[in-house]
Amino acid sequence: MPKTTARGTAKQSELPDTLKRSPAKAQRTFAKAHDSAVKEHGEGERAHRVAYAALKHSFEKVGDRWQPKARKGPSDPRAKNPRARQNVGKTYGGVDVEGHTKRELYERAAKLDVTGRSRMTKGELAEAIARKQ
Repeated sequence: MPKTTARGTAKQSELPDTLKRSPAKAQRTFAKAHDSAVKEHGEGERAHRVAYAALKHSFEKVGDRWQPKARKGPSDPRAKNPRARQNVGKTYGGVDVEGHTKRELYERAAKLDVTGRSRMTKGELAEAIARKQ
């Protein structure tokens, strides 16, 4: 089912809840990428993956919504890998690991009250943040 209207805006009823609480640009990015992927690959999981991959290049998941990233680009090692469809590489649930320093992730983990954060690596911090939000 198309995620955009005839005027190019995102259909609110077709969006995941986290995107309903996100900026209009994030909604349009997801919806247009999804509709394009449906035309290319058909409805299903692959269309959703393409839409989320497009979204994660410009936005990151913070809490229960998607917010613009400071810098566009892949958010995790898996997004950079051309073999991502073969389950190669690590993904961190929308947390922008590539665009943040370990200190920034640590501070975000502290706000979420992640226990054991002082002994965690950058990847472990990202995983813990993804679980908490």
